[in-house]
Amino acid sequence: MSQFQPQVFQPVSPAQFEVLTAKARAAGLPIAGNSGVASRFGVEISWNYVPEAQQLTLHCLRAPFFVSADDVNTQIQSLVQQTLS
Repeated sequence: MSQFQPQVFQPVSPAQFEVLTAKARAAGLPIAGNSGVASRFGVEISWNYVPEAQQLTLHCLRAPFFVSADDVNTQIQSLVQQTLS
């Protein structure tokens, strides 16, 4: 079984980070600020954004038993890649 591993993305400009946080909020995941933890429907995500390095780390901390780590990690990658493209 796969584990939830932190995913690091860079470069992520401050403008791109704002787009990502707006998308997350629109989906009901209350992300605010450069770091924190938020959850929705049993999925808990932590984030840390370092504007100076333009580095974003996203880490799924928890998910319901019926959601695989691979599925969560794939969704995170997809959302970030869509925004950075």
